[in-house]
Amino acid sequence: MKKYQRAMLIYNGNAGQGDLEKTLSACVPTLLAHLPHLLILQTTEKNEAKKLCEQYGEEMDLVIVLGGDGTLHECVNGLANLEKRPVIALLPGGTCNDFSRALGMSQNLKKAAEEILSGEVVPVDVMQVNEDFFLNFWGIGLVAETSTNIDDAEKALWGKMSYYLSAIRTIRQMDPFYYSIQCDGERIEGEAVMILVANGNFIGAKGLPFKGISYDDGMANLFIIKNTNLTLLKELLLTDVTADDDSLANEVMHFCGQELIVETDSPMTADTDGEVYMKTPAIIKAKKHHLRMIKPVVEISQINVLA
Repeated sequence: MKKYQRAMLIYNGNAGQGDLEKTLSACVPTLLAHLPHLLILQTTEKNEAKKLCEQYGEEMDLVIVLGGDGTLHECVNGLANLEKRPVIALLPGGTCNDFSRALGMSQNLKKAAEEILSGEVVPVDVMQVNEDFFLNFWGIGLVAETSTNIDDAEKALWGKMSYYLSAIRTIRQMDPFYYSIQCDGERIEGEAVMILVANGNFIGAKGLPFKGISYDDGMANLFIIKNTNLTLLKELLLTDVTADDDSLANEVMHFCGQELIVETDSPMTADTDGEVYMKTPAIIKAKKHHLRMIKPVVEISQINVLA
């Protein structure tokens, strides 16, 4: 077990895990038993997690993020520009917890806390978009409109299912848009209903049906969805098909690159790790192994079962 002398736990008091006292009691005692100096800080305001990471990050060996994808997004943006960056660990405290799923972390808080203490540190890419950073995905078109159209009351009631309901509503009114993209200098242009740049392979707690996505290969995965309909949406969200299947191959283009320049006819709203605050144009650069994160150690017995 790696020893961390100074650790910080940032938790979002507004995230989607219900009873805050119950949430903390499920994981904090496990952490306190093995972390000699643990600073625990609660956030209640937008960008507070980012500011705390900027303020304390270089003093820490480990930063533990208890919250959803939005809290993680803030923390990444607070840590990515530091010269001395701590190890990052994730506790699932939000609605979807997409990047914790990409790392293979348990979605049970107590088990996830145990995995943090026994897990291995691995290098992880981060994507820089203009002056900000994202860890999981950046997208325009259907993915951004879906996030914008989520009903807060519906999200509180249905959790991650609210994303699927919003997608079904949004797709009925989604028109194609013109794009021009340079991928490592190669120009790609045309019309699409969604452009997605992925570093992780989960969105809305659902594994993406695209092969080849890796968070440690130094590449940005670009997916261009040319057209869509309810049948395609169902395949993307509810089945296990991949973009290599005939049903999707004609609708999805896949490219990999270290630098992407994305332009649209007029500025379009972008969804960045579930947060909607950016617009096109966008310059996206893959920063290989820029962060270090904890993932569970896969036991030999588990490997044999998976094989």
